Amino acid sequence: MTVEEDEGERSRFGLYIASSLVIILLMTLALPMVFSANKQTAYSAYVFESAEDENMRLAQLNLMAETLGETGDDYTIANTMSTPMLVNDWQNPHRTMLTIIAPEKPIDETEANKIYEFVTERGGKVIIAADNTNANRVAAKFGVTYFDDPMYDIDHYWDEYDVEGDANPPNAKNVWSLAAIEQSLTDPDGDGVGVMSEFGQDRGCEASKLTQHLYTECRMPVMFREPTGIKVEDHCQNSEQECEVKVLAKASVSAFIDVAGDGDSGNTLNPAPGDLALVVRIDFPGITAKDYKKDNSGSLSDIDVTGSILFVSDQTSFSNRLWDYGEAQATGMRNECDVSDSSCWQGRLTGNTLWDGNKHYFRAVIYSMMEFDNQELSNTVKLSHSNFHIVFDESRHVTGVLSAPFTDAMATIVLLTSDAFLKWLIILNILLLLLVAIMVVPEKPNWRHVFDLTRFRERPEKLDPSTYRQRVRESLMAKIRIFYDFTKDEMALKPPAEVQTMIGNPRLVELAYSQNRTYSPQELRELLQTIRRWGKKEQ
Repeated sequence: MTVEEDEGERSRFGLYIASSLVIILLMTLALPMVFSANKQTAYSAYVFESAEDENMRLAQLNLMAETLGETGDDYTIANTMSTPMLVNDWQNPHRTMLTIIAPEKPIDETEANKIYEFVTERGGKVIIAADNTNANRVAAKFGVTYFDDPMYDIDHYWDEYDVEGDANPPNAKNVWSLAAIEQSLTDPDGDGVGVMSEFGQDRGCEASKLTQHLYTECRMPVMFREPTGIKVEDHCQNSEQECEVKVLAKASVSAFIDVAGDGDSGNTLNPAPGDLALVVRIDFPGITAKDYKKDNSGSLSDIDVTGSILFVSDQTSFSNRLWDYGEAQATGMRNECDVSDSSCWQGRLTGNTLWDGNKHYFRAVIYSMMEFDNQELSNTVKLSHSNFHIVFDESRHVTGVLSAPFTDAMATIVLLTSDAFLKWLIILNILLLLLVAIMVVPEKPNWRHVFDLTRFRERPEKLDPSTYRQRVRESLMAKIRIFYDFTKDEMALKPPAEVQTMIGNPRLVELAYSQNRTYSPQELRELLQTIRRWGKKEQ
């Protein structure tokens, strides 16, 4: 093979490598964008759609995040956009709550195992809200099952009103329930422990009690929009740990799951078991965790904490539409109902019976699930809500078209490691690979050094010494032109006197215009240093 053929072969090889890397890069960017096309992000704590798309704006969680974050309860708000599989790497898991609301893709078995460990071994807190079976792998580990179809409840539905104040036709898929915060409405274990009394089930939670965090023996109205049903299966019989199952909200005995899609309660295909739950809380007390103990000189000690998980049968109950009453009212909802109507919740309670948005109920549940009532935990920790974290799982949602490649890439990187230093190291290595791809293709001769990894065994061609001065002069003139923001044509039209004034430095003026002056290599190196410093403040 001749030298020319060898050069051509190497050039083609480099071109193939570079082309392959470019194609892979384009596919990595394009495919996530294709899959995200024509889809909008919903149920995100960080997306607030414009008023032009009212339905998408109402289907976000940003009002929830604001209520719980700096402008409200002052919890530390964060997100995970890769996978909930990393929950056990988090610091202070017993003071951290993971919220998985509206999972648009199923939680897989590995993630379910990690969430189970997070709750039962680390004392973590979790809220899972779904109206389908995407959460069933993790739900099954706690003895709970989600149905995959909407619920109809003709005895527990709320009305919507049009702009003129007239009620729309009844919709039995808009379900309400009177929900407890810490006590169960049923007695799944048959021992009466943790079950609300009949007196408590008839009383509404007064605002003064909620302010003092007194959550027992009262219920609050909670609204759901097309929820499914939850079935409690084994009541922790398969758990090796002590476990407390609490049905906090339930449907009426006449509720059924519309599997057939006909809304017919008499259809045998539509199951009506009579004990469909809407909110289920499961607590695992007696878990050992490290934290600052009361009266222990500020050092970490073992304390007993409680792992808790809350299953909710409807993601919309957390959305902007139902979170704040002001938003709900704008969509035709009311905080009162006609007590003469058999489906009115106010006829079932005494005391405070108004519904003022779901936020008051879920704020109380979240506070109750955290360790604020832990008598072993230092008061210094409990004094500030910012010591407790709420993490929104953004990995379950469809991302925007432009952000999809970035989020998918970051999700893959975070799967490799949760260490911040290693994550950025991986990103830098990816950038280095792209630079190598650029360097693989042979470039045309240039006055700068060119590093070509396909020819690293060859000596580079040496420059002709007679061209050194001309190259240094060209670099000077290029810097002058760029510094003053001239085009090449504009620079060429400048008279020598004006250019000399712009240069200012006598030695550099001599380099630019003297025809008789000769320079040694050492002098040229010194002039290069002067050119580098030219234009800086210290010059």
